Amino acid sequence: MADNVKKLIANTFLEMAEGLESGNFMEKPKIALTGMGSEHGEENAMSAAIEAAKSGIDVYYIGTLEAEGVTTVKVANEDEGHKKMEELLDKKEVDGAVTMHFPFPIGVSTVGRTQTPAKGKSMYVATTTGTSSADRIEGMIKNSIYGIIAAKATGIKNPTVGILNVDGARQTEIALKQLKEGGYDINFAESKRADGGLVMRGNDVLMGTPDVMVCDSLSGNILIKMLSSFNTGGSFEATGDGYGPGIGENYDKLVMIISRASGAPVIAGAIKYAAELVRGKVFDIAHKEFAAANKAGLADILKARKAAEGKKDSDDEEVEAPKREVVTFQIAGIEIMDLEDGVKALWKKGIYAESGMGCTGPIILVSEAKAEDAEKELRSAGFIQ
Repeated sequence: MADNVKKLIANTFLEMAEGLESGNFMEKPKIALTGMGSEHGEENAMSAAIEAAKSGIDVYYIGTLEAEGVTTVKVANEDEGHKKMEELLDKKEVDGAVTMHFPFPIGVSTVGRTQTPAKGKSMYVATTTGTSSADRIEGMIKNSIYGIIAAKATGIKNPTVGILNVDGARQTEIALKQLKEGGYDINFAESKRADGGLVMRGNDVLMGTPDVMVCDSLSGNILIKMLSSFNTGGSFEATGDGYGPGIGENYDKLVMIISRASGAPVIAGAIKYAAELVRGKVFDIAHKEFAAANKAGLADILKARKAAEGKKDSDDEEVEAPKREVVTFQIAGIEIMDLEDGVKALWKKGIYAESGMGCTGPIILVSEAKAEDAEKELRSAGFIQ
């Protein structure tokens, strides 16, 4: 029997075995990888391509190197490689691509995936590159949905969602709870710290408390970089699956981002992550999730938030503090950027208040006797949930 026939039979049986193991008999995902531009050289990228190809993925390596089991698309330089990648995507000759940079439109940002050090648990970081919105908090609200889409597309049926304790976390929390009240199915995580809550601390990052960690893209970018290279001194990203796919409403191009510092293990992980998203029909899931969020009132929530923000920005009059009182009651859950505005809002109602910082973040201090009225006023003005 000819060697090429033997090889064809062997490959056929291998694909059948992979299908039996995964329960998925669809064609192998075709994933392109641009190999030029890495700080670690083309050999690093090709090593990742070879490793990923062993997982039942058709890898199209765009560069100058060749290897058995990988399809090489020859290009002369990095710019030519990116043009070829976009051509393959536009012609649907590949299902997705992994690359070191890509000009996503506003409204699209990437959901990274990493393995957290405390328990080796996978955690989706939403998001890590790109811009979901020019407005920070609106972006974080959208990032929550993006993270859920990525997690569901890779097999997590009901992912838990936590919000990193950064500027905008509390306003994002309020909006997501409103979205849930409107009917959007969102499963909130609980911090492992004693005081709980869905706002995640640094400990939760290390433990991977939520399946989806929501944050702004800049914070997410730092998280991915640190978690992927904390054992290597920062120059070689060795852990995780990269910065993830660009996700946005009505966006249907699967482009995965890695870094110029990404090592072969991370690049291989990104290729496998892309294949999971293809098999999980990520864009079908995205369509369903956006439809559900919009039905639950996402647009109205974002509109109301902007209106409230505009009202706060325009309200810059001087307010005199009421007579000083002993303040021992702590009201948590207010955004750091809204802290002084919240205090002034209470002063206008004749309630003496002071700002402070508790162990879980910013707080407003009022007297025990006026605690109920103060919370009611802050809630009515949209400062707390």
